[in-house]
Amino acid sequence: MTYQNILEERDHSLLVISIHREAKLNALNKDTLAELHFSISTALQDDQISGIIITGSGTKAFVAGADISEFADFNASEGRDLAREGQSKIFNLIQNASKPIIAAINGFALGGGLELAMACHIRIASDHAKMGLPEVSLGIIPGYGGTQRLTQLIGKGRALEMILTADMIDAHQAFLYGLVNHVVVAEELLNKAKSILNTIAQRSPNAVASAIRAVNASITESGFETEITEFSNCFGSAEFKEGVTAFLEKRKPKFR
Repeated sequence: MTYQNILEERDHSLLVISIHREAKLNALNKDTLAELHFSISTALQDDQISGIIITGSGTKAFVAGADISEFADFNASEGRDLAREGQSKIFNLIQNASKPIIAAINGFALGGGLELAMACHIRIASDHAKMGLPEVSLGIIPGYGGTQRLTQLIGKGRALEMILTADMIDAHQAFLYGLVNHVVVAEELLNKAKSILNTIAQRSPNAVASAIRAVNASITESGFETEITEFSNCFGSAEFKEGVTAFLEKRKPKFR
């Protein structure tokens, strides 16, 4: 596949995948998700690759959410398909990968961007990164596993506060919450991720894959199904229309 929206870089046995839509703050659109699926799937089948790093191009954003213009006119059925396909092809693919995948969060990780990072096995943030799930400002909820993975990582109370207020937190707060494993200066971000993956690469690949499967076994599918249902229910509502219209018109929404 010829990539338009991501970059790949090999460093010995490591693969660095960069979301490369800097002008759009690396927002996830349908084409980017397809390229990510192909890149990650190919890497997981390559015996020469021991680990993967996902990051964003530039210094402003890891991934600043999904490309809202692509689903602004979706109805409930289309919203359900959007969530289910994204979960299956990208977010669950990452979470259930047999090789370690690290998110190197180099800036804003919002909405689908934070959900992408949370699907990874380990998260490292630069000290200027900011994270949040702003979906309720658009009249929807996180639809790529955000309600489930955030709760698993930081607990119900903090997860609800982040989701319901739609407020961002900085990297140091994310570290205190347990949302990220490490916070480093921007210049050391990739080096830190590579150092961890190189350490893991010295361990038994079969044992690493088994450990990932065992840890993931604590997560049930029912919660993700509920999220998909509730996410799709938001589509077609007047509040969803107002939320995305306000976003695209760069104004504050007026919810009634």
